[in-house]
Amino acid sequence: MSKPEKILIIALPGIGDALLATPMLRLLREAKPEADIHILVMFAATRDLFRSNPLVNTVHYFDFIHSNTAEGLLFLFHLRTLAFDVSINIYPQNRREYNVFALLLGAAKRIGVRYKRRDWQNLNWLNSDTVAENDALHCVEENVHLLSLMGIHPDLDENSLPPLELYLTQSNIDFADQWIHEHRIEDSPQIVGFHAGTALFKNHIKRRWAPEKFAGLAKKLKDEQGAVVLLFGGPDDTEANEIILRIAGDAVIEVRTKSIMDSIAIMKRTNLFVSNDSALMHIAGALQLPTVAIFGPTNETYVHPWKTRYKIVQTGIDCRPCFIYSPKALVCYRIDPEEHFLCIRDIEIDAVMAAVRSLS
Repeated sequence: MSKPEKILIIALPGIGDALLATPMLRLLREAKPEADIHILVMFAATRDLFRSNPLVNTVHYFDFIHSNTAEGLLFLFHLRTLAFDVSINIYPQNRREYNVFALLLGAAKRIGVRYKRRDWQNLNWLNSDTVAENDALHCVEENVHLLSLMGIHPDLDENSLPPLELYLTQSNIDFADQWIHEHRIEDSPQIVGFHAGTALFKNHIKRRWAPEKFAGLAKKLKDEQGAVVLLFGGPDDTEANEIILRIAGDAVIEVRTKSIMDSIAIMKRTNLFVSNDSALMHIAGALQLPTVAIFGPTNETYVHPWKTRYKIVQTGIDCRPCFIYSPKALVCYRIDPEEHFLCIRDIEIDAVMAAVRSLS
């Protein structure tokens, strides 16, 4: 009897990008039910997300960012001993390090994307099998397209593809129930979740809508709808959240937990979610929450909320979207420095409030 095929999903970007690979993972599992599927991640939150995912046999976690090169190489060579048949670099992972990792991990079939921009410099040619990047596709569809290199050919159409998947434990659900009870908001007519943050690396802080505007929106929601606003975020979002709490006062309750999965369980209790383009926006989509997504330079074609009701709020300025998937830092190309990142700065509270009303 032959051994089951051993497949490694390399999902080293943040939790949002990893979550966008779950429809591909679902289709892979359905096509290869006996396969031994592993996933490699480098953020603890991503590890926690996949620990309870029944589509994955084994989760491998290593913090490459805060470890030295020797430690990282030792870990990779340990994984190499597991003898993977196939590795898949999920989209978007247009960094040379990820392609070197795939080579070192030793799978004969190394699947990845052939990027339109900086492909050669980022060593995507180290992958043995590639598909061409397509700017008309959502990231979910780009990931699903990778399966064509394994003889799996679903339609690249949002209507026919699976939703995002995450799995809460009963412990997470019980925690959320207790948290909601302790804050006495079970009977609130409207519970709205906010995420005012984004990643900080590569100047992505410039994708954030102003925390002062989030605070103004919270006050409007309380005054007009009697809403309770729950403010989510991680360590990178502390400064923005402090501004919102100071300005909005009792219109906002900050959610602080020791576990991202407990926070997600509380998110599930909201009626609607308002967020920058961030991982929590995609988590809201996975929870099937109506979502108002505030977009600056990034392209909603790639990353709009997947298979849930949503509204995109953006300025329509002629130079957006300008963000591309690259190791380079985010910059604004407008000539006048006073006009830098108008795409996000010019979005007004009333525009976001109108989107909230349309989904309420």
